[in-house]
Amino acid sequence: MARTVLIVEDNALNLKFFSDLLQAEGYDTLQAGDGEAAFVAAGTRRPDLILMDLRLPGLSGFDAATRFKADRDLASIPIVAVSALASKADEARARSAGCVSYLRKPVSASDLLEMVERVLESKPVL
Repeated sequence: MARTVLIVEDNALNLKFFSDLLQAEGYDTLQAGDGEAAFVAAGTRRPDLILMDLRLPGLSGFDAATRFKADRDLASIPIVAVSALASKADEARARSAGCVSYLRKPVSASDLLEMVERVLESKPVL
């Protein structure tokens, strides 16, 4: 059974790139353009992993990650921050919000796939 990745990204080109890349590798993808839509998508079909942009309209990626981790049903889903925010403080803030890892944009296809595989390997298949 294919693993499902929820991509939370407000930039349409990045969203398409991530989705097309993951689908070509056999992953199912869900897409959300903001933090609120991410909760709807995750509640509809629980993903195995979330790729979370940090600069989102409305509910930021930091706040969305914190909210996911506070939700008993969704807290175990690993979240990888994917952001152009490049400071160590932003990375530390993402990790304290509940993100398990951090990728800086622009992200190469190989780095994205390697991170997704590494995070999913550490998560049991349900």
